[in-house]
Amino acid sequence: MKKILIIVTNHATLGTTDQANGTYAPELTHALDAFLQAGFAYDVASINGGEVPFYGENIEDDEVNTRIFNNDEFQSRVKNTIPVSQLNVDDYDAVFYPGGFGLLSDLALHAPTASLTAKLYENGGIVGAVCHGPAALLPITLSNGKPLIEDKTVTSFTREEEVDFGTIQDIPFLLEEALTRKAAKFSKIQPWGVHVIVDGKLVTGQNPASAHGVGEAMVELLK
Repeated sequence: MKKILIIVTNHATLGTTDQANGTYAPELTHALDAFLQAGFAYDVASINGGEVPFYGENIEDDEVNTRIFNNDEFQSRVKNTIPVSQLNVDDYDAVFYPGGFGLLSDLALHAPTASLTAKLYENGGIVGAVCHGPAALLPITLSNGKPLIEDKTVTSFTREEEVDFGTIQDIPFLLEEALTRKAAKFSKIQPWGVHVIVDGKLVTGQNPASAHGVGEAMVELLK
């Protein structure tokens, strides 16, 4: 059975503001739905372990999000995430980073998590991320000394979407710009549309609407 490592943020606010934030729930649940439909197992981890700070967990008319949040096993995992320091990367076939603004303040800078992901990738594993999740790709350096995304096309939440969402003034940094400076190419479409990029063993999605597509693309690569 294939097993996915889902790594989430511990940071519970939008940047240095007091606005509640963390992981945007539908970006986790919609990708997870694709993994579960494929029969994959999963673990949820974070830098420090403990409970996931969520927002967007009570969105109306989101059957997938509601169904997964009502699952007891899911609730147990997201209330007791595994500390990254306790992970054995050899246990997993892929790693997935759901978004949420909190990630810009911790996983975007965390060398131990980046090192773990680099090892998984170089062992043949798949790496996926959606929305602000690709911020976790920024610190990943491979054993040859080159950034993981140096020769990759990637996408993420865009400047236009930050403006639309009213967060452009509060984010720690603009993810689109950071990725553009490090990746071979940054790809985007009009705000809020589904956009998934598959480049080798790396899968990225632009925004919340792209989460299920990222999950499905990762499943296809793992088959």
